[in-house]
Amino acid sequence: MHSWPLALVVTFILLPVYMFHQYEENDNDRFRQFFNQTIGQGKDVLSPWVVFLTNVPGVWGVIGLSLFLSHCEHRICVDHRLPCVVNAIVHIAYAVIFRGYNSGLGTAIVLFRPLGSGLEEVQQAGGTVLMHVTGLLVAIGIHAAILAHVIRKRLKAGN
Repeated sequence: MHSWPLALVVTFILLPVYMFHQYEENDNDRFRQFFNQTIGQGKDVLSPWVVFLTNVPGVWGVIGLSLFLSHCEHRICVDHRLPCVVNAIVHIAYAVIFRGYNSGLGTAIVLFRPLGSGLEEVQQAGGTVLMHVTGLLVAIGIHAAILAHVIRKRLKAGN
């Protein structure tokens, strides 16, 4: 592990970090209930299936694929530090907007923000521009897809 590039080390470390984050988010169905109460305005707009798709292929699949490809190519294709920063920003923004805790906020602040480093440190750690852009687009895309799905469901429900 000492010869791995920093992006690969961080991606590997993200596996247990995401376990803690997803436990905080999804224990007792908190993430889904939060979205249904706030964005869905009390309607059931986020199903367990969508939460599963978001977390398993959207998070674990992307991290697993990145680790696999980095092993095959001896480099990492997606830098997951920027997605950590995006995730932390989204949780913090929801806390400000809704003036309170949202599931995942604690681990986003305590674990994701430090792992994400500052944007300057991400640049200094190396990696291609494509790695950083891909990681950022994946993170924004996953968050945007969840929000678009919830809003579409809410509008379909007549609200």
